[in-house]
Amino acid sequence: MDPDELTVLVEAHLVSTLGHDSGRASVSFLGTDRIDVLRFGPDDDGLVRYATVGMSRTPMSGSSDLLTEGPRAELLLSVRGTHDTVLRRLGALAASPAVEGLVITPGAGLDLGEPLWDGGRFSAVLVGQPGGLVPDLEQVQFLPLLPMAANEAAWKRVHGATALEERWLAQGTDLRDPQRAEVDLA
Repeated sequence: MDPDELTVLVEAHLVSTLGHDSGRASVSFLGTDRIDVLRFGPDDDGLVRYATVGMSRTPMSGSSDLLTEGPRAELLLSVRGTHDTVLRRLGALAASPAVEGLVITPGAGLDLGEPLWDGGRFSAVLVGQPGGLVPDLEQVQFLPLLPMAANEAAWKRVHGATALEERWLAQGTDLRDPQRAEVDLA
């Protein structure tokens, strides 16, 4: 499938699942295709979804083997309230496979080195399992991003994604709360 046709299909799928977008931004980096980040919401519960469109144009491949076709994915962040400064940062994360050769998969930790949104306390994300809020397309996975505080990201590097997710669940952590406290790691 043509990459531009795929992005049209991805956007149509997002709209059919989440409703019409309420805002968008485009990000491009030298030598890469444009990444759009769409905002959906807020919904009746105050949740806003941010989704990338364009990351899936090119399969992710961490190797120099041009015959190996890796997965195609888009990123999805759900947070309470509007935090539009996240748009550029999500675009940067979505461009990282093309720019840095990363293959973004469930369980991966991605560190931004700056707050996810202006004034936020989270500077990293844990990549969750696909197939949740936005069902996958045949060729594209929609990977949820779960905000992590710096100590949570460091703890995850030592103990693994599953252990951190178990902590979050055991303590009833609302990962969509932009003001949530860091989970107890002791």
